[in-house]
Amino acid sequence: METLSKLNHDSIAKPIITTTTFHSGPLSKLLTSALSELFRFSVGLLVISIQVFFVLHKWNPIFHLLSLTCFFLVFVIKPLLSKPKVYLVDFSCLQPPNFCRVPFSSFLEHSSIIESFDTESINFMAKILHSSGLSEETYLPPALHYIPPITNLRESINEAHLVLFPIMEDLLSKTKLSPQKIDILIINCSGFCPSPSLSSIIINKYSMRDDIKSFNLSGMGCSAGILAVDLAQNLLKVHKNSYAVILSTEILSTGWYPGNEKPKLLLNCLFRMGSAAILLTNKEDGKENFKYKLLHVLRLQSAFDDKAYYSAIREEDGNGITGVTISRDLMPVAGEILRSNITLLGSSILPFLEKFRYGVSIFRKRFLHKSAEVYVPDFRKVIQHFVMPTSGRSLIREIGKGLKLGDREIEAALMTLRRFGNQSSSSLWYELAYTEGKGRVKKGDKVWQLGMGSGPKCGNVVWECVRPIIDESSKGPWADCIQQYRVLPVHQGN
Repeated sequence: METLSKLNHDSIAKPIITTTTFHSGPLSKLLTSALSELFRFSVGLLVISIQVFFVLHKWNPIFHLLSLTCFFLVFVIKPLLSKPKVYLVDFSCLQPPNFCRVPFSSFLEHSSIIESFDTESINFMAKILHSSGLSEETYLPPALHYIPPITNLRESINEAHLVLFPIMEDLLSKTKLSPQKIDILIINCSGFCPSPSLSSIIINKYSMRDDIKSFNLSGMGCSAGILAVDLAQNLLKVHKNSYAVILSTEILSTGWYPGNEKPKLLLNCLFRMGSAAILLTNKEDGKENFKYKLLHVLRLQSAFDDKAYYSAIREEDGNGITGVTISRDLMPVAGEILRSNITLLGSSILPFLEKFRYGVSIFRKRFLHKSAEVYVPDFRKVIQHFVMPTSGRSLIREIGKGLKLGDREIEAALMTLRRFGNQSSSSLWYELAYTEGKGRVKKGDKVWQLGMGSGPKCGNVVWECVRPIIDESSKGPWADCIQQYRVLPVHQGN
């Protein structure tokens, strides 16, 4: 099997940039959105024309009032009433303890001592590590520092305490929120689902209310953090004047694979410790202190397709050892769902001209010139900050290339991968923390968080910054090192 870097690069480029398969769903929604905007523009023009007509013919002012009232009710009041506001108050990311740091040399030395790995597997993992884009400063939980690693239930529970309690306490401290005021609690962790659940562990630890609405999302992969935001915002539509806390993490000790099948060894090399706590609310009181307002949420999945479904799956190998298999089909599948995802999101947020140019290029390619290139909309016209999956250096660069992004736009993803590794669903929040720490997020800026996970699933959240973000460089997981990290030119390979 090829290294992850080569696998990402060779496979993802085609689906993202040169795919010629078109699905009627995303295209029809894009055209519908464009036509809807054209209709709104036409109605506005019509109302103006009617007003001019009334003025020229000196009609009774009541006619002016009636036409303007109808326009105002349909195009201004109705959209405002149909979209209750959800705010992101603040978030916290875990800074793993230094004793959990795992340099490449330690990882490979320990792995070579463990009798379950043969020489070929050790060499393969070394190759993956050095081509992945990770640095020597990433972290693994204490259970995986033992020789051999301890992967029992008790150690996994201890790991859950280690990654969840500090971020919960930091979030409560930041926001000055009492645990008893939390109305909704959502925890997402893909590979570990104990009983009582992780949400019950948090409720017990912080003596939360007996009527708190708690949820535990498992098996949802790296996009689970986005799915949790979607679940929270739907609950906040129903439960007024509420606070919702999301905890995103992955318990690595349960996912360790002590076997020799190469497709299952990738997770040992790439996934690292991390967790994030996010506070959302639909309250209006104190909104001057909130960081972001939720604008759009979009979710897609392709689990209905067998090829996609089996592209990343937890299963036993020939010796009965459980691990997650990453197949060669994963990158083409991810590229295809990403392309459809970009089309659908673009229909919601892109300006009319960008939608029109994209639609025309699709029509030309389908009906006139099969060899014509499809126009890639410029998302930078509406999005200032891009937060994307940290699944590998080549994947990040290919997504950036497909979206016509520069080094600055993909810097947060590359530096998060380098400093902390792939932290599954919580990586997106480390990237946002990096961007804030660099002082780049301004009031009015829009942030696009893109999550991709097994299933496969693709999730998107678009936020708008509603207050100045200042003095974040001295806080959070980047506080002691953010000035050491910057985007590097492509030829340097980082």
